[in-house]
Amino acid sequence: MGDRSTPEPDLISLVIPVYNEHESLRPLAAEIAGAVQGLRTEILFIDDGSTDTSWATIRELASENPNIQGIRFRRNFGKAAALQAGFERVRGAIVLTLDADLQDDPKEIPRFIEAIQGGLDVISGWKKLRHDPWHKVMPSRLFNWTVSTITGVALHDHNCGFKAYKAEVFREIRLYGELHRFVPVLAAGRGFKSGELIIHHRARKFGHSKYGVRRFVKGLLDLISVRFVSSFGNRPLHFLGTYGLMPMTLGFLGLFLLLLNALLRWIVPGYGVEPVGQMVAALVSVGLLLFGSQLIIAGLVAELMVFRIPGRFDPFSIAEVTSADAHS
Repeated sequence: MGDRSTPEPDLISLVIPVYNEHESLRPLAAEIAGAVQGLRTEILFIDDGSTDTSWATIRELASENPNIQGIRFRRNFGKAAALQAGFERVRGAIVLTLDADLQDDPKEIPRFIEAIQGGLDVISGWKKLRHDPWHKVMPSRLFNWTVSTITGVALHDHNCGFKAYKAEVFREIRLYGELHRFVPVLAAGRGFKSGELIIHHRARKFGHSKYGVRRFVKGLLDLISVRFVSSFGNRPLHFLGTYGLMPMTLGFLGLFLLLLNALLRWIVPGYGVEPVGQMVAALVSVGLLLFGSQLIIAGLVAELMVFRIPGRFDPFSIAEVTSADAHS
């Protein structure tokens, strides 16, 4: 496994998840070779449990080109897992990801590298002109608008698999589930600078799309998780406590009003809320108190977990360290 703490500055790493794309792999490898001439590169194909001959093709490519490596999963674990496996093994200072279906044009690779070298930490591709069916494009646009609105990371195409990163991004970010769509959001939460690049998108030549309504639903659920983790991952009580204090306050207010009502009926018989109404109000007030206290207790338990789990991510991100020794 490559040492991610000391990336090789002159090496460009490409991580390519593969799932049943055997027809595209050899043409893709040839196009990448043409696009990166003069650059020192490594290519990692991650076979995510393909059931066709993708792994056999990857093995052939690796035997023909020493810059190509292959990793094969025992079963299909998902794109995020495939990317994470690649990120843990790359050695380059700049890491690019692209899909294996030939819709991402490798000729764009030098433009991504130039943008990263210009000072950005994450570059996301923007398929402004898409060659996909409308029933895939429209949900994607809705999803992208939702992600940008909720997270504040304004990108036109969070779903695009063609991205470039500085290697240090992956010292602080781990992927699972469907979180590969949200790397720019997670990176922004750690203080990294994100941008986007309009890229050439091509129509699919082989196979069929792996994305559907189920992926869209999973993406929305993961969006909730990302929003929570990026904003309150190291202070969950602030989130749960805020929503816990509101029902608790209403519960206390309801019990206080019931006490005033009982006092009024004692002073002036027949006035105030009838006993049946008092019972209903009491049940609602106690329910609000219990609900609010449960949220606060959950927040406290989450705080304990955050501070006791070994190896958790630090609540900060260091960009640079300097000292007198560094300038001597």
